[in-house]
Amino acid sequence: MSLQELYISATGRDDWSGRLPDPNSDGTDGPFATIAGARDSIRKLKQSAMLAGPVTVWLRGGHYYQSEPVVFTPEDSAPVTFAAYPGERPVVDGGVRITGWREETVGGIAMWVADVPGAAEGKRYFRQLFVNGERRLRIRLPEQGFYWMKDVPGTAIHNEGMTSDLFAGTDTFVCAQGDIDGSWSNRNDVDVVAVHYWIEERMPIASFDPSTGVVKSNRKSMFVLKDDVAKRYAKYYVENVFEALTDPGQWYLDRTGGKVYYIPLPGEELDHTEFVAGSAYQLLKLAGNPDGKEYVEYLSFKGLTFAHTDWIQPQGGGERFDMPGIDFAAAPQAAFHIPGVIHMRGARYCSIEDCRVERIGWYGIELSEGCMSNRIVGNTIADMGAGGIKLDGADADGPILRRTGGNRITDNHIHAGGNIFHSACGILSVHSFGNTISHNHIHDLYYTGISCGWVWGYGENVSRDNRIEKNHIHDIGHGLLSDMGGIYTLGVQPGTVIRGNLIHDIEKCNYGGWAIYPDEGSSHIIIENNVCFKTSSQVFHQHYGRENTVRNNIFAFGREGQASLSRAEAHLSFTFERNIIVADGQPLYVAGYSGRFDKKGFRSDLNLYWDISGNELVSGNQRFDEQANFSLNEPLSTADMKQLGYDLHSIHADPLFTDAAGGDFTLQADSPAFALGFQPIDLADVGPRSLEDRE
Repeated sequence: MSLQELYISATGRDDWSGRLPDPNSDGTDGPFATIAGARDSIRKLKQSAMLAGPVTVWLRGGHYYQSEPVVFTPEDSAPVTFAAYPGERPVVDGGVRITGWREETVGGIAMWVADVPGAAEGKRYFRQLFVNGERRLRIRLPEQGFYWMKDVPGTAIHNEGMTSDLFAGTDTFVCAQGDIDGSWSNRNDVDVVAVHYWIEERMPIASFDPSTGVVKSNRKSMFVLKDDVAKRYAKYYVENVFEALTDPGQWYLDRTGGKVYYIPLPGEELDHTEFVAGSAYQLLKLAGNPDGKEYVEYLSFKGLTFAHTDWIQPQGGGERFDMPGIDFAAAPQAAFHIPGVIHMRGARYCSIEDCRVERIGWYGIELSEGCMSNRIVGNTIADMGAGGIKLDGADADGPILRRTGGNRITDNHIHAGGNIFHSACGILSVHSFGNTISHNHIHDLYYTGISCGWVWGYGENVSRDNRIEKNHIHDIGHGLLSDMGGIYTLGVQPGTVIRGNLIHDIEKCNYGGWAIYPDEGSSHIIIENNVCFKTSSQVFHQHYGRENTVRNNIFAFGREGQASLSRAEAHLSFTFERNIIVADGQPLYVAGYSGRFDKKGFRSDLNLYWDISGNELVSGNQRFDEQANFSLNEPLSTADMKQLGYDLHSIHADPLFTDAAGGDFTLQADSPAFALGFQPIDLADVGPRSLEDRE
């Protein structure tokens, strides 16, 4: 048998040779039983110089159960591919089947009950349960909507919005009467989840005083407990309340009684229902040592499914923000503190291709410090507790050997995320450079689709030369959080290009549902050939930055305007030219809290504007009332804007789209936009490509 092919099977044994796809007739040899077994055998083959070339390890169909991740180290570096056996579906499974269910009546409600060995002794506790392959979320109150904090001691409600007290976190608030009950069972297992600004705050209840309504948590919030720009305290829900177990599809693990309860959905039968609880947190680790120049190299994983992991909220550590004195351990932006189920550190020339990562508790795939020239291509990452893919390395002050860059993140389908950590992104690139992030399909998240950069302001930034193009991003936000973008950037990023993306349906909570959002310090970025429409704020929004180029884009149907600059500074923030801007009775340009148009923060010309409602186009300064409702202050006509020097050569004309209302922004041959130098935008290959068409 060739040493270029080995096999793993659920019917195998790790003391076999692994050279046969099935056990032999006398049961003396056959495939390995685990990935770890194959890994160990390959290590021995390398030591004995018996490997003559690349090796493919074929995984037969079935489930490979793991309570801990399988770990590869630099000694495993070799051209080895772990691949699904043709026509079969191997699942690397971090779950445990819950069996022994019985019917009982609890509190007058018929439900199913199973014992969980070890739970009562504190040896076992899970937070995720999947029933017939579908996630069942922990019980929450209220079932729809939110509670509102009545008071936050030491926090004056008149200090609204984004003020200097933003980081005045606390572990105490006062609830309204009846929102929290002092008689709840296992009260310390109940989480308060405050949802505000651009983060969620998971604050387990430590104590509750029914006489005063004072709730104390064992975790301090990161932000002041306000509802961001609105004049009210934060909204929240409570999660994991046994007494709220009343409706079909709900479940509860009673750790003191060692039992799990479930109310079946209509049609579910006790003998034909599979229950899988999350057990492992991670399933695969490539653990190199970049400081010692010891890398994990040339490992590939192809066609595998990684599924069923649990979650726990990390206690912090490792976050690198350039805001001295601020503890970001509680709940940083973009759920940055949440690790990946597949975790790579010090990995080079490795790949995760055409795999499925699903029904997980954290981010899907993480490339951390010292990861260079890896491929994350063609994967489906779905039903995540957090987000899809995360890249991070050393920042500008960190060791060069820990820097991360030159990776390909392409052709992935990332969706149904943020189920636990709502602020997670589809793709989060923190301190990382020279990456290609393209042809991904990202949707159904509560926060940003793609986030790139991690320096607030104009400091030195590792993030540069990133190519973000041909991604399809839609249905982001769902009205839960604020301050998000389909594509979001931070810091000075020369060489970064945002090109050819299709972005639509971005829905904020109180403010900030933008399609393309260069935030604090975003500079020297080219933004071109994007089609963006149907956003709850403006379509394009820059907070502050310098010398960005915004050209040849189509921006349409922003509910609070089409383009905005919220802070004008003593330099050119961006150049806005040869774009097509379409409104339906909404404003054109919007200036933010310090971005007045007479400050000349941006240059705009050679654009085409059109309002399909027939209304006159207006621009102006934004304002929000006490309930975060948007309006224009001091509206300006297009003539007023021209007097200020904007759009002297732009035109107001119907661009002649094929069907803008239906989302088809193809230009007809006689569009007046072409006279301005506008180039047609081809979206035929946006999103994931076929295997044959990938680069």
